[in-house]
Amino acid sequence: MNLDFTLYMPTRVLFGCGKLAELGTTPFLPGKKALIVIGASGAMRKHGYLKQVVQLLKKNGADSVVYDKIQPNPLVEHVEEGAKIARREKCDFVLGLGGGSTIDSAKSIAVMAKNPGRYWDYILSGSGKGKTPTKGALPIVAIPTTAGTGTEADPWTVITKTDTNEKIGWGNAFTFPTLSIVDPELMVSVPPSQTAYTGMDAFFHSVECYLAICNQPTSDHLALEAVSLITKYLPIAVKDGGNLEARTKLAWANTEAGMCESFSCCISHHSMEHALSAYFPNVPHGAGLTMLSVAYFSYLAERNPSRFPDLARAMGEKIDGLSKKDQAMAFITGLKKLIRRAGLKEHKLSEFGVQRSDLRKMAENSFHTMGKLFELTPIKLTVDDATAIYERAFQ
Repeated sequence: MNLDFTLYMPTRVLFGCGKLAELGTTPFLPGKKALIVIGASGAMRKHGYLKQVVQLLKKNGADSVVYDKIQPNPLVEHVEEGAKIARREKCDFVLGLGGGSTIDSAKSIAVMAKNPGRYWDYILSGSGKGKTPTKGALPIVAIPTTAGTGTEADPWTVITKTDTNEKIGWGNAFTFPTLSIVDPELMVSVPPSQTAYTGMDAFFHSVECYLAICNQPTSDHLALEAVSLITKYLPIAVKDGGNLEARTKLAWANTEAGMCESFSCCISHHSMEHALSAYFPNVPHGAGLTMLSVAYFSYLAERNPSRFPDLARAMGEKIDGLSKKDQAMAFITGLKKLIRRAGLKEHKLSEFGVQRSDLRKMAENSFHTMGKLFELTPIKLTVDDATAIYERAFQ
């Protein structure tokens, strides 16, 4: 356990069934005109969530305009277009409504609404220019409708630059949401496959933060609880999306996982998935993580088993009396069970168009774009190692 750390979590979180209604009365609304950022799928309109948010903002004295072009793997051009609209409409805060892609985009739009130049000027890795957004960002309100990224409780935002196949996470103190409203009732409409993808994303956030060398007591506690909750309740929610108890437990596990990302950090499993979905944007993030996971975590557990027994125990695996190695590999057993129970066992990289000849370039890309996470991984990995992991996952 790392006992040299910093805790910083400035987001006010309103959590619970029916909490969306408080958007209409909360005194913590950070402005009088919002840019509401939603996805291009139309789901927020279809389910009536956008209408509710617009009405509640109006009740609380705030006008709004809507930007509705966000893709599942959000793009830099939409960040810049959204920021242009926010400036033109004189919006004084940005509200992300939907899954992680829309809330991440809202964060990035909030930065570019106040700072000059191009978004990639401020990215710290890959082809980014590493500039500092000296003017900060507009305040951000997050209203998640999926339990996946935990972005309502962390500063991170992941955006793709398609012309260079770069999918990069980034954030700072300005990109923490000012206010997050987590209402599990908004999540019952999520279909089974997306429930599974997003739930596995939250699971891996928790696992990676527990394994990261920057782990600390608060992230450890939250991560293990989230792993336990997701193991139990994700299969229930996949099978019965209307089960509000399961949705609520998953929503809390997801918010916990976001806090973990604020207090600890993901590791290179995420770097490798970002490279995968940068080249193959049809791969849902959670599906990509899942397809890589058994190969990736087996590789780590074989070489540094020390923290894996705790994760296995959190998943309900019986490890007493086993050797240290077998205790670590019990996590892999539990992971395989969870993947099967979540209905994701049959996914293969090849069905998304990945070929064996792509694996080396993805490994190189993962170091180029998200190399920092390799430094936080509990074993040293090289491009050759990353390629070998992709090879294991491909078979």
